[in-house]
Amino acid sequence: MPAPATLSPQEAADRLAIRELVDAYAHCADRRDAEGQMALFTPDSRFLVFMDATSAEPTQELHGRDALAPVFDNLNGYTATTHFNGQSTVDLDGDRATGESYCLAHHLSAGADGERTLMVASIRYLDTFARHEGRWLFAERRLMVDWTETRPSRP
Repeated sequence: MPAPATLSPQEAADRLAIRELVDAYAHCADRRDAEGQMALFTPDSRFLVFMDATSAEPTQELHGRDALAPVFDNLNGYTATTHFNGQSTVDLDGDRATGESYCLAHHLSAGADGERTLMVASIRYLDTFARHEGRWLFAERRLMVDWTETRPSRP
C-alpha cells in the first residue's frame, strides 16, 4: 500500500472546505433551503443536468445563481428526500479546483391515494470550484444521473 500523501495545512483546509461545500449542498436540499443552496454557487455559476449521463447534451442548463431557485424549489414536490454523499475526488489549482462526487439521492412521494413511492437516483456531480470572496463555491455543477429506480414504499 502506498504511503499517504503529505498535505500542506492550506491544502488540507481547502480540501475540507470543498467537502463541506458538497455536504452543505445535500443538507440544504434535504431541508428545502433553496436560498442556502443557491448561496453555495458563484453569482455567474453554471448548473447543468444530464438525466442521461451518456448524453452529450444536458437536459437542462442554467446560468447564474438566481436561475437556480426554481430547480431547488422542485424538491418541495417530494414528501422527503435524503442524499447520501459518497466518495469524491478533488484536484486543486490555486483558487480553482475540479472534482467528482457520488451521491445516492432518495426521493419519497405520496400520491393522492396515499400510496408512497421511493425513487432512488445514482448521481455523479462533476464540479468546478472557485474561491470567491475567501470561501469555496460551485462555479459549475454538472449533475449526471447514472440510473434511477422507482418502487413502492411502505411506512
